[in-house]
Amino acid sequence: MRYLMTTRVTDTTSAPDERLFAEMAAFVEELTASGVLLATGGLAPEGVRLTSSGDEITVIDGPFTEAKEAVAGFALVEVRSKEEAVELGRRFRRIVGDGESVIQQVFGG
Repeated sequence: MRYLMTTRVTDTTSAPDERLFAEMAAFVEELTASGVLLATGGLAPEGVRLTSSGDEITVIDGPFTEAKEAVAGFALVEVRSKEEAVELGRRFRRIVGDGESVIQQVFGG
């Protein structure tokens, strides 16, 4: 089962330090070596929002006023269960500290 794990920008997000870099590097290396981690990355704060209503599609360039809703990074993992994905999410949150992450199952592909 594949899960997309995203991290949102929050008011409590602090600047990374050497400890954070070292712990994240070890975590990513462990997940990569075990074959669980399929992809990971950070996302730029600016983006493009597309909305549709009937035949009309509106395109708006960001960054957006609700920056706290922006996704800052992601990891795509392949695990045996939702519970395993949640446990990886817990481990990630313990490393990075306060904030919010969302875990969603990826269907297909």
